[in-house]
Amino acid sequence: MRTLLCLCTGLFVCVPVLRSAVGGPDLERAREARADPLERLASGNQRYRSGKADHFNEDRERRRDLAHAQHPFALVIGCADSRVPPELVFDQGLGELFVVRSAGEVLDDLSIASVEYAVEHLDVRTIIVLGHERCGAVTAALSGGELPGHLKYLARAIEPHIEEARAQLPKPADGAAPGSAEIPPEVLDAAVEQNVRGVIADLENCGPILSELAHTGELRFVGARYDLDTGAVEWLGQPKAQEPASRRPR
Repeated sequence: MRTLLCLCTGLFVCVPVLRSAVGGPDLERAREARADPLERLASGNQRYRSGKADHFNEDRERRRDLAHAQHPFALVIGCADSRVPPELVFDQGLGELFVVRSAGEVLDDLSIASVEYAVEHLDVRTIIVLGHERCGAVTAALSGGELPGHLKYLARAIEPHIEEARAQLPKPADGAAPGSAEIPPEVLDAAVEQNVRGVIADLENCGPILSELAHTGELRFVGARYDLDTGAVEWLGQPKAQEPASRRPR
């Protein structure tokens, strides 16, 4: 009788553990896979910034599943800054995100071709433009002055997006070199957000593929800003009406 009681007790103890294992991370991932792309990204960022990243879909089985096809649920256009890798920031695994990165989120014709590939051939319908706090490329464009090498093309691409922020800069002292004045943090933050909105405006007016899908509502563009200090992603909501930039780096 005592032996039977011990066995029964063991069974009752094990059942909740098994249920917990089955209804744990795997069930949560299955639920998340059915959610809206923005919800999936927001949930992933919450895990990342709270120090509870799952690091799922990174194993050998996942690599084998993706060997012949990919089906990313969103595209992230982000800065090349080493501190802002989208797959980590949003806690997503292999094959989840299609990513295009360049300093200051600057897009040339080749970058836009990558965006069009994801939309046209991979059926991606949610595009995130992710700027970040204290962006060096935006800082350089705000500072003004001539930059060396190809960096000047980077600044020229960003400048049309941030004219409003540049107008808020304090005037340099008499005789001071251009760009020598310190940029107030709130002005830099405004410029980062304006640059994100400017990139979105450029994409929405980039024909024929992106503009047509954007105007019919089939393609969604969302701006976001990453906080380097907290790891949080702030969604910028609907951008103000903005004319596309007239110049792109060549």
